[in-house]
Amino acid sequence: MAETQRRRVPRNDGGELDTAMAFLSFARQSVMKKADGLTEEQLRQVLVESGTTVLGLIHHLTLAERFWFGYHVAGRESDDPGDIGMQVPAGRSSGQVLADYHAAIAASDAAIRAAGDLGEPVAIPVEGTFLSVRWVVAHMTSETARHAGHADILREQIDGTTGR
Repeated sequence: MAETQRRRVPRNDGGELDTAMAFLSFARQSVMKKADGLTEEQLRQVLVESGTTVLGLIHHLTLAERFWFGYHVAGRESDDPGDIGMQVPAGRSSGQVLADYHAAIAASDAAIRAAGDLGEPVAIPVEGTFLSVRWVVAHMTSETARHAGHADILREQIDGTTGR
């Protein structure tokens, strides 16, 4: 099986923000790469008992980006989605879901940069604690990387494509 999507891990080491953003971006790109070239049907294909799909993972990560960076970091109450599930709403095309993810990423990056220092506390506390923006970036990097692995397994089952 050829590794058709393998990419280099970032070598950014120009400071805390540069390194953190490079790895978060790498994880996000790894998730998006799993959708490349798949049909609407393939993106929604259920291959595991949990019902997880490539498109469902992307939808979930979109909501998570908005919740953690929009709601907690930027303080936008409208970005609290409530349930951060993996069920793509009826009527949402894959194009719309992917566009939503790109928009959420751009808004998240703006919120991170607006905070300035990763040591700054979040605008809205997490379960009563004003954690740092650094914690949110680390949490979302690990969450995104974990789901990139899930998407990689699903993609391999769909058409044999592997890689990070």
